[in-house]
Amino acid sequence: MALAKPRVLVVEDEPAQAEVLAYNLEAEGFDVDRALTGDEALMLVEESPPDLILLDWMLPGVSGIEICRRLKLRSETRAVPVIMISARAEEVDRVRGLETGADDYVVKPYSLVELMARVKGQLRRSRPATVGERLEWADIVLDSETHRVTREGAVLKLGPTEFRLLATFMERPGRVWGRDQLLDRVWGRDIYVDTRTVDVHVGRLRKALCAKGGEDPLRTVRGVGYALG
Repeated sequence: MALAKPRVLVVEDEPAQAEVLAYNLEAEGFDVDRALTGDEALMLVEESPPDLILLDWMLPGVSGIEICRRLKLRSETRAVPVIMISARAEEVDRVRGLETGADDYVVKPYSLVELMARVKGQLRRSRPATVGERLEWADIVLDSETHRVTREGAVLKLGPTEFRLLATFMERPGRVWGRDQLLDRVWGRDIYVDTRTVDVHVGRLRKALCAKGGEDPLRTVRGVGYALG
């Protein structure tokens, strides 16, 4: 099974524009959620933070700039890339959007080709494994394109779930992942899996990583979850 598709939240109050964005993102291989209002967007992010947010500035209710401010203040969502989309083209507006925390700022009307390139560029930094990048941490190398993992040059045998788990850990070394967060990232939201299954697969990953010697690189945080390093 391949790595889970990056999930993009489109926050746009014009249904036709939201449909165009969703269609093009899905054609590029992304999973897409949509929100027509700021309140709906905040609710969706609270339920399950996406991998990237395309955020319109002008929204009914809570504005895009306020949503961005709130998300960047919270540790749980601070790292989620936000690309702000706005008809406001003045330099002062761009600066305000970026200073609020937006990772990129795109002015309407925009080129869909360029926007998709910007989305991929942000995901290359936040979820590199999903766009075919090679990840390295200490003596572990994960090549997401060839689906190959080595430790000190020796090839490791990992099942598909263990591979996705390791990719998740290597994308954010040091971050502590809760079991529910790992279920969402590795198994997906549409599949019901008991949280104890996470422990089983982390155990298998540990065994594979240490099969040829070396210290266990995974850390258990009691009552919370797991981390790499």
